[in-house]
Amino acid sequence: MLDQLLDISSNFGVDTLLLLPVLIALEAVLSADNAIALAAIAQGLEGETLQRRALNFGLLIAFALRVTLILAAGWVLQFWQFEVLGAAYLLWLVFKHFTAEAEDGTHHHGPRFSSLWQAIPVIAFTDLAFSLDSVTTALALSKDIAIILLGGMIGVITLRFMAGLFIHWLEEFEHLEDAGFVTVAFVGLRLLVRVINPSLVPPQWVMIALIAAVFAWGFSKRIEAAESISEATVALDNANNNGKVPVITELELASHDDTNKADKAPQDNPEVEYAEPS
Repeated sequence: MLDQLLDISSNFGVDTLLLLPVLIALEAVLSADNAIALAAIAQGLEGETLQRRALNFGLLIAFALRVTLILAAGWVLQFWQFEVLGAAYLLWLVFKHFTAEAEDGTHHHGPRFSSLWQAIPVIAFTDLAFSLDSVTTALALSKDIAIILLGGMIGVITLRFMAGLFIHWLEEFEHLEDAGFVTVAFVGLRLLVRVINPSLVPPQWVMIALIAAVFAWGFSKRIEAAESISEATVALDNANNNGKVPVITELELASHDDTNKADKAPQDNPEVEYAEPS
């Protein structure tokens, strides 16, 4: 994985620091599927403030879980059941996404949460499932725990910023959420293949090419602006009508009726005749 680049250096010195920009760039590419899954989960909360808090707290817990996984990897890797559980969880997320009906007026298929504390554990454990793939690969390429921990820290920071971007992009691109969950399926299948026969696991460059191709499709079509404006207008009109608040058109019609009445009023009054002076 990314740590193969850092394994070139024999110590954590200048060579490693020079490779950090490459590490960050590649981590961003390989974390795209994870980030979009977390963004879709965070969208289950109402309002950007709650979504940001869910990502912040969820990824903070996720980093602690990643560190625990790395330090206990020698024991975890002895049990293939952990990878099967991680793969099953990721594939279950994919199944739930593609079988759920989109909400009215939106393209969101994910679950809805009534509170912040319902979303945080889902975000944390979703990242942990992805980490089973990345940490396992990293340990196979490098035995330097410090470097692997650095990769995990950079990965979480990158995830936080990318997930924030994807929350906005999911509202702009029609196929992006579906594309993200297709790549989540790739990771789940990769974990299963590793359990069945590690020699059949595709190399990282194949995974990067697949992710790039799927996300190119995901960014290929924007949601029509007119459709979004129409939906927003209908929602606003419904809210105003339900709240008995007159909209602008109603006020204009009322004003127009009053004007017509004022114009007709003099015609209804009897004409006053004045006697001529004698």
